[in-house]
Amino acid sequence: MKILLTGFEPFGGEAINPAYEILKSLQSSINGHEIIKIQLPTSYIKSTKMLENIIEANRPDVVLSLGQAGGAFGLRVEKVGINLRDATSPDNDGHIANNEAIYSDGDTAYFSTLPVNDMRSKIIESGVPASISYSAGAYVCNNVLYTLLYLGQKIYKNMRCGFIHVPYFPEQILHKRETFYMTQEEMKRGLTAALLAI
Repeated sequence: MKILLTGFEPFGGEAINPAYEILKSLQSSINGHEIIKIQLPTSYIKSTKMLENIIEANRPDVVLSLGQAGGAFGLRVEKVGINLRDATSPDNDGHIANNEAIYSDGDTAYFSTLPVNDMRSKIIESGVPASISYSAGAYVCNNVLYTLLYLGQKIYKNMRCGFIHVPYFPEQILHKRETFYMTQEEMKRGLTAALLAI
């Protein structure tokens, strides 16, 4: 099995993005399954195009994307992606999305095709807090999740896809009072458990 993992570049004034930092710390395989690690731009248009190209070139069996959700408690396993770009904050290209469809021929929403319940259970069993989330927002994280699920529905029928939101690293919350954080080692342990569930 070939697994594609993606994480974003920093955004919103942050110097790092834990989503990609975790991926860099992983080995290139798990239980004999190949892992490909890619950093995505925090850009609606560029992330969509990059995913289309990477998936066409690599034909992964599974794609799991990670994104930062500052202040999130634990790892959030996303259940659904919606066909919408809509946020007050600009992406890293300066684009502020306003009620835009991601794909004009896409359904309103698609459910993750990964075993989200098992993933959450295995993450918790590893000693890392986790939950299932029913909204990935309408910023670039949701853009990536929906893009993956759309491609899985329309083109790559056997590809399974999903998304996990991760909280801040400790060094990111020095000036953010009462904000949840998680160490890189904890996130790595949780992500490994999620991959084993997949």
